Amino acid sequence: MTAATRQVFRLPDLGEGLTEAEIVEWKVAAGDTVEVDQVVVEVETAKAAVEVPVPYGGTVLRLHAEAGAVLAVGEPLIEVGPAGAPDVHPDAARYREEEQAGSGNVLIGYGTGHGPGRRGRRRAGGPKAPAAAPAPVAPAPAPRRADAPRVISPLVRRIAREHGLDLGAVAPTGPRGVILRRDVEQAVAAAGPAAETAAEAPAPAARPMPERIPLRGLRRAVADKLTRSRAEIPDATTWVDADATALVEAKDALRRSRPELGVGLLALLARICVAALREFPELNSSVDTGRQEIVRYGHVNLGFAAQTDRGLVVPVVRDAHLMTTAQIAAELAGLTGLARSGGLPPEALTGGTFTLNNYGVFGVDGSTPIINHPEAALLGVGRIIDRPWVVDGAVVPRKMTQLSLTFDHRVCDGGAAGGFLRFVADCVENPAVLLTNL
Repeated sequence: MTAATRQVFRLPDLGEGLTEAEIVEWKVAAGDTVEVDQVVVEVETAKAAVEVPVPYGGTVLRLHAEAGAVLAVGEPLIEVGPAGAPDVHPDAARYREEEQAGSGNVLIGYGTGHGPGRRGRRRAGGPKAPAAAPAPVAPAPAPRRADAPRVISPLVRRIAREHGLDLGAVAPTGPRGVILRRDVEQAVAAAGPAAETAAEAPAPAARPMPERIPLRGLRRAVADKLTRSRAEIPDATTWVDADATALVEAKDALRRSRPELGVGLLALLARICVAALREFPELNSSVDTGRQEIVRYGHVNLGFAAQTDRGLVVPVVRDAHLMTTAQIAAELAGLTGLARSGGLPPEALTGGTFTLNNYGVFGVDGSTPIINHPEAALLGVGRIIDRPWVVDGAVVPRKMTQLSLTFDHRVCDGGAAGGFLRFVADCVENPAVLLTNL
């Protein structure tokens, strides 16, 4: 097949300034037949999980990256040839697990030594050494190599770790100096007598190996944003206890009388935020450090923190200032469902001007959250629980919550921040004024 008949599809620009994506799952394999616009891979960007279709039809010749790999926009993703193309790239062939193949070789493209066209090489001056273990004569320990041992299989590493075996002293027999399972097993057998002697003494408790988790995709995007927020924004936090009894009663009354509206506490709190930002617009802003200007917005794009299997995301209710409480509730429900299913489009996670964080759902009372850069403020709401409270001179049980406001001290001072938080607390304690336009 000529190079002209091959079509290489590269990772497309997924928008929103994204420059890379991580391969989550391939939907096809080398040799499969695909149609134009068929989804072939799921990738994860810093914003969301995205299914990517291929613009070509034919036979899959090669997958240019494995699941878990991170590709930059423009890098080769998949190669497609005419239907029925026989010359599938060898590097794209699936390989079996080491314990299934029995060879211990799991490097892609190496094969197991039994496939067609993959004949084993013979050493000069003699036939190829058999794979069976040598005669039960204790061999001399292999000299330690100066370079780091090449071990591909996690199983091989685990066996060596369980037997306290130094992989640097194991002689490899695999292709290109790879240590195979049989190499480790032979080394363990050779060290048997010494190991039995050492076993008579009490062995120290094994120290658990540290787990290393790649900082990729959404987790890296969150880390970058939070790091930038703490580096750039001189934030401060103020808080107040509020009697939320009336707010809970209003929510319950709405659920009984107008259940079709679906108005919950989060929607009522969002409505309160919008009203408070009208009173204190300096908190609905951001700082343009390049031009040394405060950018104050005339619209409210309200972000809200949502916990998902992929981590914490902040979907944005656009133009929340134009919505009724019921409309806000519907938008919150829709965005939450998309967030939990991994179906949020990237644009739904950008453009926020203020964030509401109801961390009370985690059973905590208070927090000093980090501002969602480049916004200027974030309202936090703790759990609502029964506590003793003084009402008209008497101590009575009330449903109390703690409200916290973290704000950028460059956009306002403590007076404005305190005024905003007091306005929110007053609305929580007397929400009736906000419920006239559902």
